[in-house]
Order: sequence, then C-alpha cells, then structure tokens
Amino acid sequence: MNCTLCGAETKAFWKSKNREFVACTNCGGIQLLSEFYITEVAEKDRYLTHNNDVEDPRYQKFVSPITTRILNDFSVTKTGLDYGCGTGPVVTTELEKQGFSVALYDPYFYPDKGVLKNSYDFIICCEVMEHFYDPAGEFRELSDKLNPGGKLYCKTSLYSEDIGFDNWYYKNDPTHVFFYTEKSLLWIKDNLGFSKVEIAPKLIVFSK
Repeated sequence: MNCTLCGAETKAFWKSKNREFVACTNCGGIQLLSEFYITEVAEKDRYLTHNNDVEDPRYQKFVSPITTRILNDFSVTKTGLDYGCGTGPVVTTELEKQGFSVALYDPYFYPDKGVLKNSYDFIICCEVMEHFYDPAGEFRELSDKLNPGGKLYCKTSLYSEDIGFDNWYYKNDPTHVFFYTEKSLLWIKDNLGFSKVEIAPKLIVFSK
C-alpha cells in the first residue's frame, strides 16, 4: 500500500491481531492498512459515542488553542468553515458567541455539501485529519477553499519516534487511519497549496 498522503512506498511498522500500520518511507506518516478500515455504519456509531457537549468547560478548554488563535488572527467580518465538526461543534459555538459567522460541514452530522462550494478566510479542522482516508485530496481541497491570506487551523496528536506506539492511546481509536509527523506536515505545506505551516504541540496552522 502506497502512502495515501505523498504516494511513496511504505514499510511494515506495527501489527496486532486486529490492525496493521505501515510507515511512509518519504513523509514519515503512519497509516492503517486499508483492509482494516471499518464500515461507514461502524464509523458513525463510533462518533456518536463521543461526548461533545458544547457547554462542557473541559471541551471548551480542549479546543481553546484554536478559538484563541482565530480571535487573534481575524475580525468578526471574516467567515469560517468548521470542517468535520461532528455532533458538537464547540469551536463554532465559541466563535459565534463573539460574533463570527461559521459554516458547518460533517459528512455524517452536517452533510450539506453546498457549504463546500464557498471559499473562506479560515477553516477549522479539529481532531479530524487523523480520520482522512485520502489526506492528499482532503488537504488540497481545503487549501482550494481558503481565500488569499486564509488559514487552516488543525488539532491532532502528532507521532514522533520518542512515542511508544504499543502504548499510544491515539492508535486505539478504530476511526484513526493516518498519523502525521512534523515531516508529513512540511510535505503538505510544500505540495498541497500552502505557503507556511506553524507546528505547536496543541495547534497546527497552515497559511495560504
């Protein structure tokens, strides 16, 4: 299986009885072999177990790196898209309290593809990119939807060699199919329509 991000060859990385991951020899991404993907029904059922209460202070704090940065970067006259917002679009809810207008899209819970025909000043991708079956296509489309000077705000758990994959909780979610490294993010910046990427432990920002 070639890398779904950069298309390069992959090598064996980690295997259990029920799942098998490979590592990209080029961008360093770690991906689940496609024969271990779960069904759409099982995927949706898994998302429904997430307790994404927009009024939960812990959830608000969890996403605060994104909301704080958007409030610093843009005025309320700018428009945004919450891509893959799930059942509880807390980032959007927090921004709307400040006067922002943010469109919602989620293939299961807010499936109106009409919002994907528009362009935006900022796009939110909070705990979503690890679910991308086609990360190259997804990031290219997200870049295309950004206005000049726009920003894509992402939140995920990055993989690095100092992480013990055996005990890494993030791999255990059956809907997580691609894990990124810093090298992967730089590849996205260089190849999928972005001019800059800022990488911090709790926030990744791609600039158009």
